[in-house]
Amino acid sequence: MTSSTIGIIGLGYVGLPLSLQFARTGSVVLGFDIDAAKTDALTAGESYILHISAEAVKAQRDAGRLSATTDFSRVRECEAVIICVPTPLAKQREPDLTYVLNTGRAIAPHLQRGQLVVLESTTYPGTTDTELREVLEAGSGLKAGADFHLAFSPEREDPGNPQSDVAVIPKIVGGLTAECQQHALAVYGRAIKTLVPVESCRVAEAVKLTENIFRAVNIAMVNELKVVYAAMGIDIWDVIDAAKTKPFGFMPFYPGPGLGGHCIPIDPFYLTWKAREYGQETRFIELAGEVNTAMPAYVIQRVGEALATTQQTISGSRILMIGIAYKANVDDDRESPAYVLWEMLEQAGAQVDYHDPHVPVIRPSREHAHFAGRKSVTLGADMLPGYDLVLVATNHQAVDANLLAAHARLVVDSRNALSRQMKGQPNYFKA
Repeated sequence: MTSSTIGIIGLGYVGLPLSLQFARTGSVVLGFDIDAAKTDALTAGESYILHISAEAVKAQRDAGRLSATTDFSRVRECEAVIICVPTPLAKQREPDLTYVLNTGRAIAPHLQRGQLVVLESTTYPGTTDTELREVLEAGSGLKAGADFHLAFSPEREDPGNPQSDVAVIPKIVGGLTAECQQHALAVYGRAIKTLVPVESCRVAEAVKLTENIFRAVNIAMVNELKVVYAAMGIDIWDVIDAAKTKPFGFMPFYPGPGLGGHCIPIDPFYLTWKAREYGQETRFIELAGEVNTAMPAYVIQRVGEALATTQQTISGSRILMIGIAYKANVDDDRESPAYVLWEMLEQAGAQVDYHDPHVPVIRPSREHAHFAGRKSVTLGADMLPGYDLVLVATNHQAVDANLLAAHARLVVDSRNALSRQMKGQPNYFKA
């Protein structure tokens, strides 16, 4: 291969930041996506992700280092092709590799000798060197490790976190062969400061799962403690704030209304599924899943308890939900527990509206398609008393906490967002 163009497939929350980082450090990047709206936006110098500015996109486009297309035959122009597509779960909590394997089938006929293919999508150990490898070899007539290079390098994006910088977050790299790994390290070394080579694709795949399982299990622990301590009249947030002053042996994790985002609710179950093939049980993962999945029901219970203090029930009540995004200060609503809360409230007979400055209109999704098109209401002092209860599902900094505290009739706070303004008030309830 003589081209030095980097191809990145999947221009979402992982692919777009990676594209910009390669472009900023001098590489020519050609982005690929099946969504023409994304490729058109990048061609126009626009951004469709909240924490990525249009200026950043336009600067690299104008410099001739960033372009985008829906034409997958153009992978032949690239020295390296990096796959950053979704890996969701099927309804039975089984891995859904549709996007990964369809991408492999789309690019395989256009693979060239000497090219590098890297998978960044989170998956179970063995995906890269079995399923993806087989699809690429079958469609190209080439052999991985001999005719083209194959590697896995897990994404480590944390949208909305100002400390999350693609350039400085160490990059795990595992190759099918030693030569594959060296090619992957050489490519990533142009854009990433610290590289961490590991023994194989499978080790790299396991690293990503381990990181997310660690978070899922610890979040489950504090979610369980939240319920236990609440029964004792103890605020879990006070406990965590005090415990994190210990300079060793403790790392703070925070409770919430359930898990959201594309990683933590999904990735651990990729290992659970794969472990069964080896006759192994993943009891910590399963238990953590049970605890975290139960959190929306606990929040709804607290909503019912709060309404009961004013002789009301969920049925027939008007509820305003604050936040649809799965975490603070992002526009990412994938797997958001807010949708589960919304469904449970409506099933119980409530009328629900929402306010989210970062999600003005609900986008179509596979899991909650019936919410698509609903719009965020405008927050104001005059409209808040018209709701029987305000439920804080996401603690966006852009939401005026003082306004909510001053004008909401009842507040159920699942994120500790209004604790400073309302703690101790009879109309304020933690969940």
